[in-house]
Amino acid sequence: MTFRCGLIVGKFSPLHNGHVHLISEARSQCANLVLLSYAKPDYPGCPAAARRRWLEALFPEARRLVVDDAWLAERRAAKLPTPYPSVPHDDEPEDLHRRFTAWLSHAALGVTCDAVFTSEDYGEGFAKVLAEEFGHPVTHVCVDKSRSAIPVSATAIRGDARLRRHYLPPCVATDLPLRLVLLGAESTGKSTLAMALAARWDEPIAEEYGRELWVERGGKLTFSDMQAIAETQIAREDRLLGEARRILVCDTSPATTAFYSRKFFGQVAPELERLAQRSYDLTLFCQPDIPFIQDGTRQDEPFRAEQHAYYASLLSQRETTWIPLRGSMNERIAAVEVSISKLRL
Repeated sequence: MTFRCGLIVGKFSPLHNGHVHLISEARSQCANLVLLSYAKPDYPGCPAAARRRWLEALFPEARRLVVDDAWLAERRAAKLPTPYPSVPHDDEPEDLHRRFTAWLSHAALGVTCDAVFTSEDYGEGFAKVLAEEFGHPVTHVCVDKSRSAIPVSATAIRGDARLRRHYLPPCVATDLPLRLVLLGAESTGKSTLAMALAARWDEPIAEEYGRELWVERGGKLTFSDMQAIAETQIAREDRLLGEARRILVCDTSPATTAFYSRKFFGQVAPELERLAQRSYDLTLFCQPDIPFIQDGTRQDEPFRAEQHAYYASLLSQRETTWIPLRGSMNERIAAVEVSISKLRL
């Protein structure tokens, strides 16, 4: 082996095949390997407990340590030396993160490493700090910096549910909560179904912020509100994903907001156009096969037909997993459950 002990540090949020490639390369060059993970704040759907499961399942032979503030508190309670009051926030200086990881390796695991493996520009500086902390040379080994072997990142996966089918190990993909989005024209039972699904599974629901704001403003929204609605909807989804066990039900998506922006203001802001590309694990497309009901917030039946046609065209152009939902509430719920069981296979 080239190195006595290698070190890899990552958020692993989620742990994807690019990480697997990096870790596999390090294993081939090191007699021993240490894997450290922490993130602050945690990313939606990727808490410390999940990252521990993934690393243990995929790399049982490595020394693994996933830490958070609770882990540090346990050390303090056990009266073990703990010079750090909390896990460094992601935005804190690089030097703090480098010395924190050196402390984790040396003090918590009793190991010093002679190589650190990354796919990033910061690797050389990281190795220099580790050498200072460990008191011996540390080599930086850069692996697939261009991402040519595995062309993906955790950021891309978090933003595009389609990527999980191609770039996540099975144990990670099946562990992440599914994001289900309901799409449908006005008065197609979308919100009613969303609430029924969330109640059936006892899972959170990201309710439609645009409707809430419309009611709050007395039906008077501006063009600038459109992008803000989409951004708030996404932030709501991301927050609630951390509360979901298996499924997050999303009552609408930024694509809906883009439709209303184009319809009522004749334009869509570039950032909203980008947000409207957001993908979900499964899109539930509610069909207009139920009577139109005017609740005071809707347009009319011709508008519903136009909106439905727009969504149908949109879905036909996108590489996304979607199903049409027709019939009674029970029939729609049964169709959703069948589709989810297929996704989980």
